[in-house]
Amino acid sequence: MGGSCAQRRCAGRGQVLFPWLLPLFCSALGEPIRYSIPEELTKGSVVGNLAKDLGLSVLDVSARKLRVSAEKLHFNVDAQSGDLLVKDRIDREQICKERRRCELQLEAVVENPLNIFHVVVMIEDINDHAPQFLKDEIILEISESVSPGMGTILESAEDPDIGMNSLNKYQLGPNEYFSLVVKDNPDGDKYPELLLQKTLDRETQSTHHLVLTALDGGNPPLSGTIQIRIIVVDANDNPPVFSQDVYRVSLREDVPPGTSVLRVMATDRDEGINAEFTYSFLGVSVKAQRVFYLDSSTGNIVTHQPLDFEEVERYTMNVEVKDRGSLSTQCKIIIEVLDENDNSPEIIITSLSDQILEDSPRGMVVALFKTRDRDSGENAEVTCSLSRNGPFKIHSSSNNYYKLVTDGALDREQTPAYNLTITATDKGKPPLSSDITFTLHITDVNDNAPIFQKSTYLVHVPENNQPGASITQVGAWDPDLGPNGQVSYSIIASDLEPKALSSYVSVNAQSGVVFAQRSFDHEQLRAFELMIQARDQGLPALSTNVSLRVLVDDRNDNAPRVLYPALGPDGSALFDTVPRAAQPDYLVTKVVAVDADAGHNAWLSYHLLQATDPGLFSLGLRTGEVRTVRPLNDKDASRHRLLVAVRDGGQPPLSATATLLLIFADSLQEVLPDIADHPIPSDPQAELQFYLVVALALISVLFLLTVILAISLRLRQYSNPVARGCFGSVFCSKSGPVLPPNYSDGTLPYACNMRGHEDQTNPEFNFLTSVNNFPAVQDILNKDSSSMLLASILPPGVEAEKNTLDQQAPPNTDWRFSQAQRPGTSGSQNGDETGTWPNNQFDTEMLQAMILASASEAADGSSTLGGGAGTMGLSARYGPQFTLQHVPDYRQNVYIPGSNATLTNAPGKRDGKTPAGGNGNKKKSGKKEKK
Repeated sequence: MGGSCAQRRCAGRGQVLFPWLLPLFCSALGEPIRYSIPEELTKGSVVGNLAKDLGLSVLDVSARKLRVSAEKLHFNVDAQSGDLLVKDRIDREQICKERRRCELQLEAVVENPLNIFHVVVMIEDINDHAPQFLKDEIILEISESVSPGMGTILESAEDPDIGMNSLNKYQLGPNEYFSLVVKDNPDGDKYPELLLQKTLDRETQSTHHLVLTALDGGNPPLSGTIQIRIIVVDANDNPPVFSQDVYRVSLREDVPPGTSVLRVMATDRDEGINAEFTYSFLGVSVKAQRVFYLDSSTGNIVTHQPLDFEEVERYTMNVEVKDRGSLSTQCKIIIEVLDENDNSPEIIITSLSDQILEDSPRGMVVALFKTRDRDSGENAEVTCSLSRNGPFKIHSSSNNYYKLVTDGALDREQTPAYNLTITATDKGKPPLSSDITFTLHITDVNDNAPIFQKSTYLVHVPENNQPGASITQVGAWDPDLGPNGQVSYSIIASDLEPKALSSYVSVNAQSGVVFAQRSFDHEQLRAFELMIQARDQGLPALSTNVSLRVLVDDRNDNAPRVLYPALGPDGSALFDTVPRAAQPDYLVTKVVAVDADAGHNAWLSYHLLQATDPGLFSLGLRTGEVRTVRPLNDKDASRHRLLVAVRDGGQPPLSATATLLLIFADSLQEVLPDIADHPIPSDPQAELQFYLVVALALISVLFLLTVILAISLRLRQYSNPVARGCFGSVFCSKSGPVLPPNYSDGTLPYACNMRGHEDQTNPEFNFLTSVNNFPAVQDILNKDSSSMLLASILPPGVEAEKNTLDQQAPPNTDWRFSQAQRPGTSGSQNGDETGTWPNNQFDTEMLQAMILASASEAADGSSTLGGGAGTMGLSARYGPQFTLQHVPDYRQNVYIPGSNATLTNAPGKRDGKTPAGGNGNKKKSGKKEKK
């Protein structure tokens, strides 16, 4: 039934090579596998074991998907055994028509790896067609005058079979007048010729009936018959004769219909009506008669339809010329059709992958295809090219087969799909081409990490925000598809405590929205930084980190806090002394305030709301410094009360108030007797019952006491101006916050804490107390009106103590604090070598104990204020080496409008002026002694 390459091509080498190497060796040679089968096999007939001939096992048939492909598939492969089976009816005459060699080209395709093998199936002819005549009857007119031996060519029979099965011989039925001679045409065909054996006699027999039989060479032979009716006519001695027996002509296939092909010529030696003849086709197929037209009178042959070389390469036709006497002659016409490049190449896709991974390596097969051109020669030679729109190339295989493979890296994010166009061009003149376009989709792999929209994020969040509010949103984009492009967000690091991180912020895993979990306080947390990760869902997952810095913006939620002036730890009030000889612009004291806010919200301004004498003092808008505007005259009061408001720069602004008590005196000794004689105000709650009992008695004497008090105060104004200046304004002034002043002359005026006891022989004094722990706003004066009288009438024995004090030497100025030690606004303290201002209650109490001991010594007369070098009568333990602490530094919260700089620790501008009368707290001893 069939033969393989191993049986035919490799038979001579079977003794040398192992049998299992034979199919591989033959495939390597590139020779096709050949089979031979007869036509008209039944469906399912086995052609051959294709798997075995390809060197494949039975398991490989299904694993590697062995299959065959062809333009019209007549065969298929058994998936179990690998046999090549007949799929459809095979008719050699229908498939190959007149070709003697009938072969079917197949392609055997296997995968993993993908490969193609060429298979040729030879179709062998069987005797399935009997010879046939085109007509049912042949009518001949033969003149009775025709001599014996005259031949008449008869119509030939046709048999589509080839070889031995084709037409072999003719037989003529028995008769006495005619015999049959079989002759060969130049092209190898046989045709019958009828010979006259005996002179005809029309009068004896006017018609003759014969049977012509055509037989083929099959076994058993098949036959076909035709009836021959011979009509005997009157004599016509000479038949027409053609100029040549065979006419050959070549004709291009692209000639238009109506083109003249040739003209046959015949002559007749007879005269008259016997010399008139006509032309006609004899034994010409219906197809040829449709294509060509023969003019019966002129013998001119023209094209009637377009020619097609791909359908018929050559036409062979017989032309008969017959005169009126029924004498005829035949000639053969052979028309060769010349090929023109009128067919474009065809591209046939045999295997195509419409998707490919973007990480596919170079050389990956995308498609298999072949080309075909129905022309011949150079017109059928085809070259293929690929449109330059991707990393692909065409690799030529064999027998017009090609592979489309990758030639570079693929990136779905840049090009998700390629529209590939394959163009096939022949070598004709002019060349013809055709193309085919298909789309190749690139399948995504997770090769891209998420990309944040910003390299870093900076977010400003106002303090006191609502818990759970969104503060920002981070966004990352992943160009991959599906899970490879789905991004989730998480916080992976922070400069906050890990345990406290979740209580500060959180991030939504899907949207990237960052939420504040609590209300932020700028004064506690000004900034923090997060590391946020964006991670896709691919396998393996890819991630990217980004830094998010959160700045907590300040709001004006803290009012200014007054550090000086303030109340002492026991609630007593403070006052400041000013030299009587103070000149204009003399630094009296300084209001010290701080604001816990930052920036503009901490920019403080000082405003004078109330003053006993508004024209006597000026207040620095930004410094808080209280200075004298003019010298003090005799008409000015000795005691002054200033109400100062401190406002910040917020919107709306917040404020605090402070009350300053100022006493004009040259020394502290001038006001000590008044302080010592002033009793401690009694508790209003303790005396409530007493006042109820004696209310009626007090009402009756109230007017008398008021008159006596007014007379006493008037007399003291002329007799003791120092005491009047220190205490006189207590009755009408209400103190606010007091700050330790900052002086440019290097001295610190006394701040007197007014406190009296019933035991006037042992007075106590608290002054120069620390202001660090004082409240921001407080009233120095006692709420009980009786505490405001401050010993209006001096008790007995005070004059003696006062004279004793007047005889004391003025206090030594070595104990005073340097300018750097004095409290001021944030940033005004230098913290130099002399020490710092007290900032805790322990240091404050030590300082108060020092001052109290010194004041007690002065009152007892056991020591002088100037005793010892700069010790103010203190022991060595409380000498000048005792330093003060700075007040809290708020420089970082204060800035200068119009500038990005905050107040520095540089020393401020000091007032270098010195009053003409000496230091502000130095006693004028000469003047007092005269009094």
